[in-house]
Amino acid sequence: MEQNNQPQKPQNNGSNDKRPKGNLWGTLIVSIAIILGISLIFNAISDSQYTETTWSAFLQDKESGNLSEVLLKDDRIIYLTKEEAAKPAESQKACFTGLPSGGDKMALAAELHAMGVIVNDEIVEDNSMIIMILYYAFMFGIIFFTMRMLSRRMSGEGMMGGFGKSKAKVYMEKQTGVTFKDVAGQDEAKESLQEIIDFLHNPQKYTEIGAKLPKGALLVGSPGTGKTLLAKAVAGEANVPFFSISGSDFVEMFVGMGASRVRDLFQQAAKVAPCIIFIDEIDAVGRSRDNRYGGNSEQEQTLNQLLGEIDGFDSTKGIVCLAATNRPEILDKALLRPGRFDRRIIVDRPNLQGRLDTLKVHTRKIKLAEDVDLQKIAQATAGAVGADLANLVNEAALRAVRHGRKAVNQEDLMVSFETVIAGTEKKNTVLSDTEKRLVAYHEVGHALVAALDKKAQPVSKITIVPHTTGALGYTMYLPEEEKYLSTKEELLSELRALLGGRAAEQVVFGVKTTGAANDIQRATSLAKNMVALYGMSDELGLMAPATVHNQYLEGQSYMDCSQETAAKVDDAVKKLLEDCYRDTVAALTGHRALLDEIAQFLLVKETITGDELMAFVNRENEAPAAETPAEEISATESPAEEISATESPAEEISATESPAEEISATESPAEEE
Repeated sequence: MEQNNQPQKPQNNGSNDKRPKGNLWGTLIVSIAIILGISLIFNAISDSQYTETTWSAFLQDKESGNLSEVLLKDDRIIYLTKEEAAKPAESQKACFTGLPSGGDKMALAAELHAMGVIVNDEIVEDNSMIIMILYYAFMFGIIFFTMRMLSRRMSGEGMMGGFGKSKAKVYMEKQTGVTFKDVAGQDEAKESLQEIIDFLHNPQKYTEIGAKLPKGALLVGSPGTGKTLLAKAVAGEANVPFFSISGSDFVEMFVGMGASRVRDLFQQAAKVAPCIIFIDEIDAVGRSRDNRYGGNSEQEQTLNQLLGEIDGFDSTKGIVCLAATNRPEILDKALLRPGRFDRRIIVDRPNLQGRLDTLKVHTRKIKLAEDVDLQKIAQATAGAVGADLANLVNEAALRAVRHGRKAVNQEDLMVSFETVIAGTEKKNTVLSDTEKRLVAYHEVGHALVAALDKKAQPVSKITIVPHTTGALGYTMYLPEEEKYLSTKEELLSELRALLGGRAAEQVVFGVKTTGAANDIQRATSLAKNMVALYGMSDELGLMAPATVHNQYLEGQSYMDCSQETAAKVDDAVKKLLEDCYRDTVAALTGHRALLDEIAQFLLVKETITGDELMAFVNRENEAPAAETPAEEISATESPAEEISATESPAEEISATESPAEEISATESPAEEE
């Protein structure tokens, strides 16, 4: 028998009218307040056409004969001076003052008549009492019925005209359009969620043995790994309604709106159970409560309401609450205890097979040429998440259209990969010969140091073509296999490769340029992690004085130790970098002829592959070359003649145009939230 998941409309009979009885009195009070406000505003506007003065000022004008016209109205005296009377009628502004208590209005009028002042002493009321009462009654009736109509309309929308109503997007039945076939590279996460789907399909199998459905599951992972896509796939597989809302949608400028929206969301879900509620970026409302600085009462009210609602609904009804975050360390402990979010499902970066499966999913609707090898693309994109791969495929399709092709080829995919990590080529940037040679030797220094070290990652490409990211050139590495652990020797090889650009500048030109800024930053960060996190230094041994925050956001490590220990860490990092730099300089000095040969080849071609680089290295290993005579080095390669005193390296290459923008294949191309 098919289950009807559509919400039932409540019957509207007199005995079941749940509208608040206080609405009528509230409307009356608001209407009276509006009438009084309008009266005060009307009186203020009517008085604004006169200039308020004092009784003594009026007497002074009377004694000096400065009065032109006087109107005696009730207890007010409105008069016009001769200066104002001389002005045009549209610019005249009369004065008014009050008649003192006990003052004789008739005697004052007679005295003014005798002085030749025009006096209007016939007091005519603007409205009689009956007309005034009818006027205010009419105004009250209009405002009352207007407020009553608005109150009825707002009562159907929630508090304050819909502010307290949930903003959740509801996907009924199969409207998510996503199943597990659309999610690749997350086999472990899908397996963890499969039990929830099976419970929603066959609840009796679990209730017979006394098992209860987990009330909630927390999806944790880096941005772009597919947490939201997984939640939609669960709803699509379970064939149940899916409520999707962001944690920031609960936050409003009005106090109490967040808690109201939480209540409304769970009330809607209870009407169409079984269903799935998905709260994306739950850290916006689930942040740990802290009273040290007063806290945030609105955020805490929303969190308390959410905790109460999760505890309140019956697990046998089939309401599952899924949430996603990339900052689990800041969530409140009460939100993570058993009975609320029972499970934590890690949505990690895909491995090699996962990236290959993800590429197959994203290329299902893309026309591919016969030369496309997705295995090589997956191998080159180590560390990429699903969003990165989707962007890569889309960029490749756009490039194929720009070049007038009907299908995407392997070159489109590789160029798109480089575009994502290094930007597009800058055609309007023209380097001088000196800068171009500096960049060439710099990049060859990176590549040659890596090629001479067997533990370093193989070089895939070297280029000295400027790109939009600010790099005047870069060296790309391609790992031979998927690796999850690195030894100390491998990290030292990476350090030496990072310092190869600066070492080549020093060996060939005897100068230091700003081009090595990014290399030095990355080398320092890696050396610091080796000392303070990985326990790879002789000075500190197995001690780890640093901690990592926001591991899913690739946060940096922070020192959690005394100042003396921090100073030891700095000394150990400095010594480690100096030792690696000394080894790098020695390696390039010993292979100076090979360095010059590859740099000259790169200057001609501007871009060379890893195979072309290894051809030079293998040829030297097979037949060791004799020492290069000094006369074979051209005069243009002399540091003194090449870089004049007026051509300071710091002036030639700015910090934003780093020639040593080395890009490792282990870096994620583009993190997408």
